[in-house]
Amino acid sequence: MKKTIIFLLIASFVGIELSGCKSSRRASEKETNTKEVVNKDQRIKDKYAALVGVKPSAIVNMKLYRFIDAWYSTPYQFGGTSTSGVDCSGFVQSLYREVYSKSVPRTTADLKNATKNVSKSKLAEGNLVFFSINSKKNSHVGIYLDNGKFVHASSSKGVIISDLNNPYYLKVFNRGGVIQ
Repeated sequence: MKKTIIFLLIASFVGIELSGCKSSRRASEKETNTKEVVNKDQRIKDKYAALVGVKPSAIVNMKLYRFIDAWYSTPYQFGGTSTSGVDCSGFVQSLYREVYSKSVPRTTADLKNATKNVSKSKLAEGNLVFFSINSKKNSHVGIYLDNGKFVHASSSKGVIISDLNNPYYLKVFNRGGVIQ
């Protein structure tokens, strides 16, 4: 009888200890996953702060920059709407749906018609920027970020961040717009 009681006490103690290890392992895994997300977000902040020319603390809309990071360098494909290939208006439409939970028109011309004019000096993160390339009005669109930089699907380089003050974009810039 004594041996049975001692055995049960030892078995209970071992069971409690093992279950404690298991929950401690889960807590440790959760802490590791949280650290990985924080580290990934910091890498994204550092990367895009450098590309946009701002301090990492200025990168606050992590949903936007995570989206950009997932699509960065996606090749250009006319009519494309996925990370396999995307055109400028398809990129804008996908970004607005995922980041801002807004449904926006699919074509550059329709996007322009759905916006209210914003002067270049008053552009804010998330505003659209329109370009007239090869004398074609409404031929290209991107999303303004900060510090004169915008993200877009370039026909030659895919999804990239460019500078509105680049001589080429200065020449073809049409206007800024905010979705109404």
